[in-house]
Amino acid sequence: MPLLPRMVPVLVLWLAVCLAETWAVDRGNFKTCDQSAFCKRQRALKPGESPYRALLETMELTNTRLTLQLINDNNKVRLLLELYRLQGNITRVKINELKPLKPRYEVPDVLIREPPTEPLSLLSQDENGVVLSLGSESQRVIISARPFRLDIMEGSDVLMSLNSRGLLTFEHLRMRKDTGCFCPLGPSAISLDFSLPGVEHVYGIPEHADTLRLKTTENGDPYRLYNLDVFQYELYNPMALYGAVPVMLAHNTQRTTGIFWLNAAETWVDISSNTGSSETPQTDVRWISESGIIDVFLMLGPTPKDVFSQYASLTGTQSFPPLASLGYHQCRWNYNDQEDVQSVDAGFDEHDIPYDFIWLDIEHTDGKRYFTWDPHKFATPKEMLQGLMDKKRKLVAIVDPHIKVDSNYKIHNEIRSKGFYIKNKDGGDYEGWCWPGSASYPDFFRADMRAWWASMFAYDQYEGSMENMYTWNDMNEPSVFNGPEVTMHKDTVHGAWEHRDVHNLYGFYVQMATAEGLIQRSGGIERPFVLTRAFFAGSQRYGAVWTGDNAAEWDHLKISIPMCLSLGLVGISFCGADVGGFFKSPSTELLVRWYQTGAYQPFFRAHAHLDTPRREPWLFGPENTALIREAVRQRYTLLPYWYQQFYHAHRTGEPIMRPLWVEYPQDPATFAVDDEFLIGETTPKNESAKYVAPLGLTELYTQCQVIFFAIPVFQRGGSIIPRKVRVRRSSTCMEHDPYTLYVALNLQGELYIDDGHTFNYEKKEFIHRRLSFAKNILSSVNLAPDAQFTTRSWIERVVILGASKPSKVTLQTAGECFTFLTCEVVIRVCILYADKLHTLRSFIAIRFKNFMVKTLHTRTVGENCQ
Repeated sequence: MPLLPRMVPVLVLWLAVCLAETWAVDRGNFKTCDQSAFCKRQRALKPGESPYRALLETMELTNTRLTLQLINDNNKVRLLLELYRLQGNITRVKINELKPLKPRYEVPDVLIREPPTEPLSLLSQDENGVVLSLGSESQRVIISARPFRLDIMEGSDVLMSLNSRGLLTFEHLRMRKDTGCFCPLGPSAISLDFSLPGVEHVYGIPEHADTLRLKTTENGDPYRLYNLDVFQYELYNPMALYGAVPVMLAHNTQRTTGIFWLNAAETWVDISSNTGSSETPQTDVRWISESGIIDVFLMLGPTPKDVFSQYASLTGTQSFPPLASLGYHQCRWNYNDQEDVQSVDAGFDEHDIPYDFIWLDIEHTDGKRYFTWDPHKFATPKEMLQGLMDKKRKLVAIVDPHIKVDSNYKIHNEIRSKGFYIKNKDGGDYEGWCWPGSASYPDFFRADMRAWWASMFAYDQYEGSMENMYTWNDMNEPSVFNGPEVTMHKDTVHGAWEHRDVHNLYGFYVQMATAEGLIQRSGGIERPFVLTRAFFAGSQRYGAVWTGDNAAEWDHLKISIPMCLSLGLVGISFCGADVGGFFKSPSTELLVRWYQTGAYQPFFRAHAHLDTPRREPWLFGPENTALIREAVRQRYTLLPYWYQQFYHAHRTGEPIMRPLWVEYPQDPATFAVDDEFLIGETTPKNESAKYVAPLGLTELYTQCQVIFFAIPVFQRGGSIIPRKVRVRRSSTCMEHDPYTLYVALNLQGELYIDDGHTFNYEKKEFIHRRLSFAKNILSSVNLAPDAQFTTRSWIERVVILGASKPSKVTLQTAGECFTFLTCEVVIRVCILYADKLHTLRSFIAIRFKNFMVKTLHTRTVGENCQ
């Protein structure tokens, strides 16, 4: 582990896994670039002089926008270029036909608002081009006229170039030559190249089962962005998977930048590099989309966290989930009936393993009719839900967007009568084949359809539902078993648009409408939890994602790390993989290792295929049950820290699970690492700080050393981690329990507390304090002086890591002193508060022999929850 001596993470997870056989996909079901007509057509164009030139005489510059016409000298078609300088060091470039025969699709709803602009100013102009200021003389845009090219400069450095390789293409809509009529199905692909001087490492554009660092694609297919239901997906290739986020980050030791290609059509991304040559490093990226317009946001950093903030300003931040959703989730396809659910629930109690959510897959419904229950197996769902609620636990039920075509099914009849189904090219309701058999698909691109869908989650509409029941949206790519590539035909119709224009947005809208339904059913009070398989840019605003139908193979465990890291880089922090693997049956060792790994990923759920043997945690012998129990319990002790990290991600857009290079942006040795990661923000002030406290999976080490453990987890020296060490049956049972602060000397941490489930934090009902240790003083500062919240929790214990044993402990508050003997020895110092309790805003000083520690304290807990 050569990186350990110089890294300073809050939490690091290192996973050593062996390589296993490849779990192969049936490639014949899915297109290559050569089989995708527009991709093959565009990729056949080679770099060279662009046929496009800028008509400088058409330039118009206002305070907020530059417009300029481009002409293709080969066919004389004119395009309109728009350029905006946006707040936060972002440049937006749009290119559309100047006079299209009909409008081209521009993606709505993904941006949280129309991005605010900042003034543009003209620095110079001549017959060769124009130079615009981006707020200062050092940062500017150069538009070259012949051929058209756009460069963004800082000083003498080129940060990014557009069309420097001459690959801009815009297939314009045109009339059919044989009839003289407009042909709506004619080629309409777009393409643009970006050059990144000095860059060797690019990341992002999920979802792919591949390494964190994106590979070059010159000798194979480009990376594909096209939401698909890929059965038994293959690892380490650029094939499309369930979600598509068209965002790429570029990084070197000097700067981080980002490219956000706002297009919902099928998209391919080519990457080439001159790495290995004697030239200055450069990475070239080419985006190719089937339709739409070019609408690209150039996020200019300069730091990784600046890029996260810039992207969040466009598409929003990770939703702040209810605390319980950060606990452990137990799922399989399928728990058989109510008695099965009750038996599994009781099994967790019997084996002293906490969990928060049990899940029901498609078999819980009445014949795959969503919003219903099987009348025999789940005859009294409220009784089942009440039983879970009495134990302070919850349930998730699946609601997929394919609706069984059945005249006796209320949901189908209402959608059909309202005209809310997607239409086929002839104007009738589109039908495909999915789990219920013949199914139609609601048109979630319609706001009125989404409003109706949301209303179906009301307690008086969704019979048998209760407030402790949440939702899972699966198959929402959309999956169509008898469709091309197991998805919807591209010529189906959404109002004025074909499905080819909007495909990658379908799952985004399904999750949006579902989340809104869960919010509405509570009168806008409760935060929702919605898991989705398909996603797009902005999906982070609506809940969680998982990596889909993985397999019980070591390689699938390993790939879960870069897959979730890639999602976090583009805003989707609430990510996890099916613990144990969905397909096949894991070995006992693999299952244990997967629990130990999954406990340190943001979304922690076990799931399994219908045909696999049962694998509840206690079915593999007492020794393995104990190991799994310990992994799950570790997750629960750290829930205060996880919750705090989600609050931070919700406020800032920064990832929770993050690659090493995000915190060590000037260390090239970290740039390709994707089997170690950090959980949470770090602000290293002392690069020599050491790992001092593995959190429970290994013994305590006070010096940095090479440690050969399967899943070592470290606390960064100089950090303060809040924990709750009384692990109970669920997170809700721990709500009022005390906190323990683990203090690894010399830096800082935070403590965030709210009610854990409502939107009241938006009304400033929370506590947020920074905990700092400096100059032998541990102190707290209120980060939200205008916030108010009362908690029944208290600080019960402070564990000092790396300190020698003090002779005594003195608590000092309001002029009174209380002296106690120490209760632990060697490197742990435990301070127990037994009386003279105070509110969380109180000030208490604790004296350790020759240094002082200041901390915070609250009143004692009331009722206990077993």
